[in-house]
Amino acid sequence: MNKHFRPRRSMLYVPGCNTRYLEKARSLPADSVILDLGDPILFDAKEESRRNVIEAVEKGGYGPREVVIRVNDLDSPWGHEDIRAVARLGADAILFTNIEGRADVLAALDALDRAGGQDTPVMVMIESPMAVLHAEEIANASDRIACLIMATSDLISQMHAHSTKERIPLLASLSMVILAARAYDRAVVDGVNSHLKNMETFEYACRLGRDLGFDGKSLVHPLQLAYANDAYTPKQAEVNTAREIISALSAANAAGRGTVVVNDSLVEHHHVEAAKRLLSLSEMIEKLENFHV
Repeated sequence: MNKHFRPRRSMLYVPGCNTRYLEKARSLPADSVILDLGDPILFDAKEESRRNVIEAVEKGGYGPREVVIRVNDLDSPWGHEDIRAVARLGADAILFTNIEGRADVLAALDALDRAGGQDTPVMVMIESPMAVLHAEEIANASDRIACLIMATSDLISQMHAHSTKERIPLLASLSMVILAARAYDRAVVDGVNSHLKNMETFEYACRLGRDLGFDGKSLVHPLQLAYANDAYTPKQAEVNTAREIISALSAANAAGRGTVVVNDSLVEHHHVEAAKRLLSLSEMIEKLENFHV
């Protein structure tokens, strides 16, 4: 597990233009809050949003939630000024958009470093066909990358595809990005679901994403939090099985055997590593939920 490992079951975008939402996010059961300066913010509200986010982070009060700031594109009129304004605020990570290759990651890191954010982790958005095709080189660009975040709405549009409950047009792209993230031990989070009131579709997407291997789901409305958190929380039966796997293989190794059967399934060393990761994640989630209570 890398140094950036933590629960990211739910990553909630919070528009910087709305001070009420910035305040409300302090009490919501999100694992991460993404304070957003990017595309959803109207041009006329960009500078005000930046001031609001700076004030919100300086005020604090987000507890153990991961605080991420999404800045505007580097080639936009606001990107570099965003970075200069937030680089030393103490956010847990800065999220960069429109990353399509290794060079884009290095340019983002260079801009952040020049602004005084040399020790700040970064996250990158995967939102285009080019980014998906270059996911491996993006994930490998720097150990400061804490997480890859899918922007599936953008991707669907650029693919000229149709959004379906089963997410068939996206499955190949999602899998490619997950593989790239896991190859370099990066966290990877699924994209948003724009149908705010269709909780059946949202819950299905959460559980499909979990089964594919995502760490969590990004979302745009607090009503979606419970579904994402539930889908990506290890269940007690999984926790019990993880403990049994670790114990049983340890005993088998001590007896000179390299494998063991647990619940009718063959267990080897890689199952133990996965079990340890699940237990660590479960313990972190328990601490977060105890704080929210």
